[in-house]
Amino acid sequence: MDPLLDFTGKTALITGAASGFGKLLAEELGKRGAALVLGDVNMDALNPLADTLAEQGIKVAALRCDVSSETDCKAMVDTALAQFGHLDMAVNNAGIAHGFIPFDQLTAEVLDQQVNVNVKGVMFGMKYQIAAMKESGGAIVNVSSMAGLGGAPKIGAYSAAKHAVIGLTRTAAVEYAKRNIRVNAVCPFYTHTPMVDEGNLSENKDTVHAMLASGCPMKRLGQPQEIVTVMLMMLSPGNTYMNGQAIAVDGGVSAF
Repeated sequence: MDPLLDFTGKTALITGAASGFGKLLAEELGKRGAALVLGDVNMDALNPLADTLAEQGIKVAALRCDVSSETDCKAMVDTALAQFGHLDMAVNNAGIAHGFIPFDQLTAEVLDQQVNVNVKGVMFGMKYQIAAMKESGGAIVNVSSMAGLGGAPKIGAYSAAKHAVIGLTRTAAVEYAKRNIRVNAVCPFYTHTPMVDEGNLSENKDTVHAMLASGCPMKRLGQPQEIVTVMLMMLSPGNTYMNGQAIAVDGGVSAF
């Protein structure tokens, strides 16, 4: 195996692991030797994934994790330490979107939902992940968005939350670099995950997807594997000097 993608002996924690980027990343890290601690609120989807991975000989623990709960985020890290003895990588992937809403119609409820999951989930997650990595170092990837790098018409609350993810990422990166803990964020353009294809953005799906794709130089949405490939590179044990970055994976949108 290419040493850049060899995670043998490493323990990885992934939130939002039941679908989308989290599920695919769990599969990719598992087949490259990592032990996995997987969390999601959807245990009906998470348990079968964990069972399948275990049948392949991958060490895996799965537990319900609502990332808006500090207790649940701590339990993820506690499980990693109890079952595998150490935590080397963490991916704070769990997140939610909201439907297209003009700025002057945004509500406190929508904003609170975004903050509770997309911001608190990253903050609580990193709080305990960093504590577990302080002695031996590690790598953390937070899933932000292109909406966290610039304006995002009609998804203002989501954009605010994803900007906050980048702020938390860069702050932690600076604070803990001396501990050999690297913290970076990945910022995808719209990608064919359940959140986009089946969630709040899926109404009139074909029309909406065509509209979104028209704003990308490559004239298409991303594929999950394209994002996960970059996440693997960000986590790679050979990638030891990337820290505090917000990496756009966007088909060229940010080049405008």
